[in-house]
Amino acid sequence: MGNSVLAPDWALDADTPALLVSPLSHLGLIAVTGEQNRTFVHGQVTADITSLAANDWRWSAHCDARGKMWSAARIFLQGDTLMMLLPKDTLALDLPEFQKYAVFSKAELSDASNDFAIYGVAGSQARQWLTDNFSQFDATVAVSQLDNGVILQDGERFIVVIAAAAQQPFADVAQYDAVAWRALEIQAGYPNLPAAHQNQFVPQMCNLQAVGGISFTKGCYMGQETVARMKYRGGNKRALYIVRGHSAAAVDLNSQLEIALEDSYRPVGAIIEVAQQGELVLLTAVLPNDTEVDAKLRIAGDDSSVLTVQPLPYSLED
Repeated sequence: MGNSVLAPDWALDADTPALLVSPLSHLGLIAVTGEQNRTFVHGQVTADITSLAANDWRWSAHCDARGKMWSAARIFLQGDTLMMLLPKDTLALDLPEFQKYAVFSKAELSDASNDFAIYGVAGSQARQWLTDNFSQFDATVAVSQLDNGVILQDGERFIVVIAAAAQQPFADVAQYDAVAWRALEIQAGYPNLPAAHQNQFVPQMCNLQAVGGISFTKGCYMGQETVARMKYRGGNKRALYIVRGHSAAAVDLNSQLEIALEDSYRPVGAIIEVAQQGELVLLTAVLPNDTEVDAKLRIAGDDSSVLTVQPLPYSLED
C-alpha cells in the first residue's frame, strides 16, 4: 500500500505531502434515486437541494424532530442520482430514518457504499495527478462528472468517488492511511459527525452554518424550528473547535477532554473526530462557544497531556 499511517515524512505538525492519496473506506454513500429524489431530500435536510447543480456539492445536516443531528454529509449528484457522503457508522443509523419518510415520495434510498471506492487526494501535485489520470476531471468546477463516478473539489483537496470496478488509477500510487485524510478534515474544521454522537447536537453546534450547510430561506424540513431559533433567538452555547497537542494515551471518541480553570481542570465537550500519530494528537470537539483560542485542555486520565484550542479556518459570525 505504500506509505504507512501518517508516515514519518509527514507528521501532524508538518505540511501536506506533494501528493497524498488516501483510501477513505471509513466513509459510505447513500444513493437517492427516483423522480422526486431532489424534492424528498430537500424536505429532510438543512441545505437547499433543489438548486444544487451537477457541478457543485454542499454540506448539509439531517436532523430529528428536536433539531438534533442524525448526520452531517456532503451532498452531490452523480448523474441523476443524488448522493450523500458520510461516515459509515453514521450512515447505518441514518439511512433507516430517511427511509421512514421516503415511502411517501417517489424516491428510493439505498446504501451504495459497496458500489463505489472513495479516495482522498491532496497536495501540490494533486490537480496534475487527477488531470493525468481522469480525462473528465475539470479543475474549474466543484464537481467533475465522470462516466463512472465523480470528483469533488474542496480548495486544494479532492474526493474521488469511483465505481468499485474502475480503481485502476489508484493501483500504482503510494497511499497513506485514512488517518492522514482525517487530519486534513480536522484542520478544515469539518463536521464529520460519528454515530457515537448522533442526536446530541443541533447543526450550529458543529458549525454547519459556517461551512454553507444551512439554508435559512428554504422551506420546511425536519428540525427546522430548532435550527431557526438558534439563529434568530440565540441560545446556542456550543461550537466545533480544532484542538492540537500531545497525549501518551490512545485518544478516541470516548476520551474525555478536561479544560484548565485557574488551578484545576473540569470535564468539557465531546470529541467528534481524531487523528493521532504516536503522542501527537489532532481532533475536533464540540466545546462551549466562548472557549478562547489557546485555551488549555488535557485528556482525562493522562495528567501529562497538553492540548490547545486552535484558530478555525472560517468565521462563526453570521
